[in-house]
Amino acid sequence: MKAQELKIKRRLKRKKHIRKDMFGTQERPRMSVSRSLSHIYVQLIDDDNQRTLVSASTLDKEIKALLEGKSKKEQSKLVGEVIAKKAMAANINTVCFDRNGYLYHGRIKELADAARNGGLKF
Repeated sequence: MKAQELKIKRRLKRKKHIRKDMFGTQERPRMSVSRSLSHIYVQLIDDDNQRTLVSASTLDKEIKALLEGKSKKEQSKLVGEVIAKKAMAANINTVCFDRNGYLYHGRIKELADAARNGGLKF
C-alpha cells in the first residue's frame, strides 16, 4: 500500500470514529470542515432535514478578493470569521465541530479559533 493511500485510509477511520456520535440539528448544526491542498471549505449542516444552512470557502466571491498574498493559515482564519458572521446572521450560536478526520492543528485549528472568536460556541 502506498503512503498516500495509507494516509487517506487513516483519515477515513478517524472520520468514521468521530461521526458515529455526532449529529447536527436545527438548533445545533454540525460544522463540517473539509480541505484540499489549495482551499478550505466549511458548512453548517442540519442532519435532521439533510440541509446545508450556511457555508463558506476560499472560493466564495466576497472572500476571494481578500485572500491575495495571504498564507493558507491566514486564509483559513478569514473563512472562520466569515462563517461565524454568517451563522450569527442566521441566528445560530452553538455548533458541534466536525473536523472530518483531519488532525486538529494548522489550518483546521486556525479556522476553529477564528469561528470561536467570532462568537460561535463549540
